[in-house]
Amino acid sequence: MGTLWLWLFSFFFILGLLCTIGFQLICLVDLESDYINPYDSASRINSSVLPEFIAQGLLCLFFLLTGNWVMFLSSVPYLCYNVRLYVKQQHLVDVTEIYNQLRWEKKLRFLKLAYLLFLFFISLFWLIWSIADEHE
Repeated sequence: MGTLWLWLFSFFFILGLLCTIGFQLICLVDLESDYINPYDSASRINSSVLPEFIAQGLLCLFFLLTGNWVMFLSSVPYLCYNVRLYVKQQHLVDVTEIYNQLRWEKKLRFLKLAYLLFLFFISLFWLIWSIADEHE
């Protein structure tokens, strides 16, 4: 029963991370379509970046503490990238340069989304596997 809770927790945690990245992408697309001004878009994105980084760190720590090495090693590159962005102080979107960096920021969010979708499907697979294993 413990593995079921492990995968259920990681499933919802990754789903929350996917929603955060999706929110950031929506803000960037709204800015590109001129539905929102640069200040509002940057402040919305910047307010969700730090919780995203903390959630990713907690998820990686959770995989480490539960001994799930494959998922931990799969999560480490994303965590290292986030730590590198934070240390270099490049994790926030600059209001004055947001139009110049719009394509790069969207590309970055799409890559993060693809990486999280990969982790999401692995977590979903193991969740279904553990549910099937519990019923046998």
